[in-house]
Amino acid sequence: MLSTFVDFLKSKEIRKKILFTLVILFIYRLGSAIPAPGINDTVITLSANSLLSMMSLLGGGSIEQMSIFSLGVGPYITASIIVQLLSMDIIPALSEMAKSGKKGRQQMDRITRYVGVVLAAVQGYFIVQLLSNQYGIVENPSFVSFLYIALIFTAGTMFLLWLADEITTKGIGNGVSMIIFAGIVADMPNNFQLVYQTFTGEDSSLGIPGFVIYCLMFIIIIILVVLMQMAERRIPIQQSTSQRLNKTKGDLNHLPLKINSASVIPVIFASALIQAPQIIASWVNPNAYNFLSNLFDFTKPLFLVFYALLIILFTFFYTNLTVDPNKMADDLNKQGQYIPGVRPGSETKDYVSKVLNRITCLGAILLTLIALLPYVISNLTGLNQRAALGGTGIIIVVGVAMDSIKGLKGQLTKKQYKGFVGK
Repeated sequence: MLSTFVDFLKSKEIRKKILFTLVILFIYRLGSAIPAPGINDTVITLSANSLLSMMSLLGGGSIEQMSIFSLGVGPYITASIIVQLLSMDIIPALSEMAKSGKKGRQQMDRITRYVGVVLAAVQGYFIVQLLSNQYGIVENPSFVSFLYIALIFTAGTMFLLWLADEITTKGIGNGVSMIIFAGIVADMPNNFQLVYQTFTGEDSSLGIPGFVIYCLMFIIIIILVVLMQMAERRIPIQQSTSQRLNKTKGDLNHLPLKINSASVIPVIFASALIQAPQIIASWVNPNAYNFLSNLFDFTKPLFLVFYALLIILFTFFYTNLTVDPNKMADDLNKQGQYIPGVRPGSETKDYVSKVLNRITCLGAILLTLIALLPYVISNLTGLNQRAALGGTGIIIVVGVAMDSIKGLKGQLTKKQYKGFVGK
């Protein structure tokens, strides 16, 4: 790992990208410390199982600080879910865009951003009104004041999306994921301090041993996430006799299929989808919002089952979006390759689909178990701790970190290859 980091630093291009990404993330964290105008100094403490706590985590925002970046990139994530669901033969125009290649994806992204602006304004107004009623955070509470602060939150979200685009274009990794990554990592010290105080408090009988067990659980989840991200099913493929040429007879390559092709996206999508009905209900009827808040409570087993089903559903949904067995079969046929014992064409497609569905099922179960483990342990021990969100946060942090390192290795390999060809 150390040698890989040294190789990254040796490359001038990669050094620039790392430095550029760090500067952008510094700007993001700096903005997260700037309070929105019209907000007083009232201290806000969000419940571990509340909607706002989940929104703050997944959006990479700072709702407790009521900063200009309070919403983070959460509205954009929710908008992308809505647009992608509507593009599945629900709205024909969006379906055509999804099938139109790069140009279609650019049009869909533009529509997603427009929807994200509307959602940001709605969520911003909802959050300000709700917290103003609970904590009295607004100096002069009124419709105009709430709308003014909501518009600032919306502008902050759109500025973050611009920063995310800059990271994607000139930095390392996916910009939106890096923003969420930075928000979670920055909040981890506070979470550990809160957990330590919870375990060592007068009302707790677990003490230091309980905190040590919690830390071990944290490490175990990280190891499980790393193993899950690296695990893959390798389907043997073989060159046809005419293509093999100088290769040894029977020489085999492999077609790698990741057990978790969707990475952390299902957890983000499932959590974001849970927010939607509560936000809508808060505008329609306050009693309906209270009902949904009690219903969508991570301390209730029924809701944990619902959350697990959403993660599994989105795992299959996103895997089918990103992995196309039909394209794989066509590529193998064009390259003169085949799977031993399987005929090229439709049989190869069916075989790859069958294997992909099986390993995706395993990956979805593992992803769900890791996401639910902290909540289950928190419910069993009776500890209402904010770091119960650690399972979701760890999955996102580890997944983004591994994807970023993988991307850097790919760029390093590409640069070395170009240098070799040039020589």
